Amino acid sequence: MLITPQQLCFFTNAEKARMPSEKHDEKTEWGTFKDSLKAPIHSWFTYPAGFSYKAVESSFKAHHITSGDTIYDPFMGSGTTNLVAKKLGIHSYGVEAHPFVFKIARAKLQWEIDRDEILHALSQIEHFVHAHKKQPRSRSTQDVLHNEFPELLLKCYEDDTLLELLWIRNALNTIQLSQESYDFFFVGLTGLLREVSSAATGWPYIAPNKKKTTSANKIPLTEFRRQMYKMLEDIRLMISEAIPTYSDSQHHLFNADSRDVTDLVTDKSIDHIFTSPPYLNNFDYADRTRLELYFFGEANTWGDISQQIRTKLMTSATTQISRNDLRYTLSEDLRQACPDVYVHLKEAIQVLSERRLHKGGKKSYDLLVTGYFNDMYCELKEAFRVLKPGRSAVFVLGDSAPYGVHIPTDEFIGKIGRGLGFSDYHITVLRERGGKWGENPQRHKVKLKESIVTLTKYP
Repeated sequence: MLITPQQLCFFTNAEKARMPSEKHDEKTEWGTFKDSLKAPIHSWFTYPAGFSYKAVESSFKAHHITSGDTIYDPFMGSGTTNLVAKKLGIHSYGVEAHPFVFKIARAKLQWEIDRDEILHALSQIEHFVHAHKKQPRSRSTQDVLHNEFPELLLKCYEDDTLLELLWIRNALNTIQLSQESYDFFFVGLTGLLREVSSAATGWPYIAPNKKKTTSANKIPLTEFRRQMYKMLEDIRLMISEAIPTYSDSQHHLFNADSRDVTDLVTDKSIDHIFTSPPYLNNFDYADRTRLELYFFGEANTWGDISQQIRTKLMTSATTQISRNDLRYTLSEDLRQACPDVYVHLKEAIQVLSERRLHKGGKKSYDLLVTGYFNDMYCELKEAFRVLKPGRSAVFVLGDSAPYGVHIPTDEFIGKIGRGLGFSDYHITVLRERGGKWGENPQRHKVKLKESIVTLTKYP
């Protein structure tokens, strides 16, 4: 059992019996993006918080979701759930608060792209770049780049590489394109940025002082052209694999806050929910796209990212938190819906508030746990509202142990859901997590796991 003995006292005997004791090896990659890395369209953007499209397919099959049904993903990310739905002719709703990631998802759902327009525009882009290469420069390359980009970008690329990427970006903003075609090129260029960088820019971290050799011979325009043809082929492959009536399905995607979708998704309209909310692991989703945001000029500083993105996301990182913010008090609504979880969280939060004072970073994990479960309460309440009776909501998520205090997130989500009106919940353990840290004394020693929590609504 992956719940520590100290935690067992918070659960009934029936709940203890429901806790699985072993993981399912064939499903261990479902919580990762590994399966999607080479899959058509899914691979366009390597989202660091992605999950396997196979998990979505399996969930649809297990819950008898078929063509004509409607699914919902309140944490849409780069669109994995909605992409699977479209292939199977299933209607979908998707909500994503991160504006940059939302644009990626929107592009991946646009299969009715005009191939001739794309190829003509690609020719225009190539002509634009070649023309700029031939022009005499009134300023040095470094002067041009310093005027366009923050210091981080300058450290991640060779000058000529970044200049050519800039010309491609400027070409996209110069030629006449439909919104669908612009989105298509935008995703292609986005997917290229880390590939041609001379620095270690793999997901999720950027290490500008650590150089790599694999990008040495990659010319941006050549790689961009290759990527465009690959993406066109991906759409052809996806359509060939989709059911014949896939184009009849409708997909409603929103750049919005899923903690309240009253105006976007109506009551009892959804046949199935499949999603993976942020884990309680202090992962800063806003910061993970800093390279891309800086390149496209959508942000220039940490403050820009905070104002434009962090403030819009549910609480999942201490970088979002100010200790002067009075909102970080555990919700009274949560206490009323699930008093036993409320009591456990209050005790854990108190321990964290004391431990942080003796830690070097003094990270606000106490407020992080508070904000996270306040937000997840709202998410679960909305999930219950939009779901049809007799249907299920599936959450892929992980537990955590900030400063060594174990938070069994899967059990808490299940119990809060039941307190909100779901008839019951079931947990399937996918895999253990955190083993790579070994005996590092700076890490906690609690074994963590990744789970699927399934909530069922009364018929």
